[in-house]
Parts: sequence; C-alpha cells; structure tokens
Amino acid sequence: MSLLSVSNLHASVVTDEGPQPILKGLTLQVNPGEVHAIMGPNGSGKSTLANVLSGRPGYTVDGGTAVLGNDPLLELEPFERAQLGLFLAFQYPVEIPGVSNMEFLKASMDSLARARGEEQPNTATFMKRVRELASSLDLDPAFLKRGVNEGFSGGEKKRNEIMQLLLLDPKLAVLDETDSGLDIDALQTVAEGVNRYRSSDNGVILITHYQRLLDYIVPDFVHVLSNGSIVQSGDKSLALELEAKGYAWLT
Repeated sequence: MSLLSVSNLHASVVTDEGPQPILKGLTLQVNPGEVHAIMGPNGSGKSTLANVLSGRPGYTVDGGTAVLGNDPLLELEPFERAQLGLFLAFQYPVEIPGVSNMEFLKASMDSLARARGEEQPNTATFMKRVRELASSLDLDPAFLKRGVNEGFSGGEKKRNEIMQLLLLDPKLAVLDETDSGLDIDALQTVAEGVNRYRSSDNGVILITHYQRLLDYIVPDFVHVLSNGSIVQSGDKSLALELEAKGYAWLT
C-alpha cells in the first residue's frame, strides 16, 4: 500500500484578485521507505504542493485527491493531518515568542499521544531525549528554553525543525527547501538528521532548488515540477542533468 497517493490535484492560491490556479493536475505516489525530490523553477508550484498537503490556509483545492495511508487528507484540519503522521518543515520557519522550544515540543508529543490513545511521555525521559537530539544537531541545549525560533539564525531554525522531525517521527515528512540559506556545515548537519529519520516505514518529500542537497540525501526519485504538474521523473542523475542544463529544456 502506498504511503501517499496524490491524484490529479488542482489547487489555487487565494489573492486579492481572486483564486490563482497553481497546481494543475499533479499526480504523485510515495511508498514507504522512499525519498522523492521535487525540483523546478520559481513559481512552478513546489511550495504550493507542500502547503496544500498540510492544509495551510489561503489555498483552495479545485479537484483531485490526496490520501495518506487510507485517510483522505484534503477533508481534514491541519492538526488532524499532523495526528495522522504528516510533518511539514517550512521554507521560512516562523518565530513563536513566549513559547519555549521545550514547551512546544512537549505539547506536541502530548497531543499526538492523546490522539492515538497512547500514554504521554514521561517528562524527565522526554527532556533527556530532546537534549540529546539538540546536541546531535549542533544546537545549544540552552536554546530549548528560548521561544520557538526566536532570535535563531537561519541555520539554527532549520536544525531546530530537524530536531522536531526526529522527535515526532512522522509517517511522511514534507521538507520545503530545508537547504535554503544554509552554509555547507549546516547543510551536512541537516542532511545527517534527515538520513537518521529515513526508514523502511516512512517517506520524505524533499523540495529543493539545488542539486547539492541531493549529494547528502540521495533520493529514490527526482521529479521536475513545471506550471503546476510533474513534467519529468527520474533518479538522482536527473538532478545532475538539471544542474548542468537548467530547466529550459524541460519547461
């Protein structure tokens, strides 16, 4: 059974001038254990796909389906999608002043446990686990007491999201330009975290502009998105070809 099945998805972004169609018949299937890289020029619909799957406000679904396991995602609220195991790492992670990282992570874990009928994690064990994850991702454990992403550098924000990913251990991770703004050291650290998350039971959709990330997170499939639909698919060699030729020959 597929982990995620997207079929003929049409979606628009809501603007002052009215809905603007972005996704125009996108179809994608992700099986357990697979990493799918989504590439394409600016405005092709990459971030729109991530936002529509997660249920972000400001978008309308005009047709098609998206199913996670046996559950139709598009009929659910964002928190319900998260409870089913969907995780979104933002292209531009937001700051949440007044809510510490530790409080945010504990509330997230408790919410998931309640939704799944599981026992909430022991506080002492939970705090130890979070500190270990922070250290492994070169995040100062003192950051756990600060507001979520408050005053963090771009690289710290991205590493913080990978910490969330490893702690929450979702079924499907949608990573929207996780490599954006990272220097080579931060890129390697983030990639190592994603590779630690990979398993035969989960899946990754990796949205990126650049092939360099795929040197560290080797995808099973590379898809080129243009004008709201996938126009070419292949393996990692397709990303190398895009690096050499650009997108014009496909789009």
